[in-house]
Amino acid sequence: MTHDQNLIPPQSLIVSCQAPVDSPLHDPIIIAAMAKAAINQGAVGVRVDTPDHIKAVRERITQPIIGLWKQSIPGFEVYITPQFADAIAIAEAGADIIAIDATLRNRPNGETINTLIPQIQQELGKQVMADVDTLEVAIAAVKAGADFVGTTLYGYTKDTETYTPPGFKLLENMVKKLEVPVICEGGISSPQQAQKAIELGAYAVVVGTAITGIDIQVKNYQTALMEVKTFGS
Repeated sequence: MTHDQNLIPPQSLIVSCQAPVDSPLHDPIIIAAMAKAAINQGAVGVRVDTPDHIKAVRERITQPIIGLWKQSIPGFEVYITPQFADAIAIAEAGADIIAIDATLRNRPNGETINTLIPQIQQELGKQVMADVDTLEVAIAAVKAGADFVGTTLYGYTKDTETYTPPGFKLLENMVKKLEVPVICEGGISSPQQAQKAIELGAYAVVVGTAITGIDIQVKNYQTALMEVKTFGS
């Protein structure tokens, strides 16, 4: 599969199939079942973390997998596929598209997006989804050769920590300025919000927690119920 083929059709849904490390759902078999269920209901692809999970999902579906590997490396803030070595591992596991943290923050081994993106495309033959937080970063990612750019990190970096996703304004600006497909990811919590993202020009929408995040969803419901004052108190 070469990186110049467009693997994701327009106006489509991608489901992020992930779970916290301490969750019973954090099991390759369960993640693969989530992915298959999503595909069965019309999702065009899935977004999956870690080589083991990607490999399990690949055995269940033929649709595109956006692969990533969250790595916490001391001294570095980037954590979504921060190194080329991580990209190799998830490509070998079966990912079609490699998602990377494309912010301009320092990364290990002196790598930069200007070296990492072309290396993934040329040496691995994979497309690259650049996860960004600002328009400036998005523009830099496109200049570096990214195939897709996603609003994934909006609200999750020091530059954007005062904002709450979904980043619809960022999405609008990216759609206006960029010539590559823009994917809306982060904070989409309803079908109506997903629809709005497409109406604003998003090429595709990634939904994770609202569909597959059982742990956080149950916790949110439980917290809300515990906050209700009982009658007569």
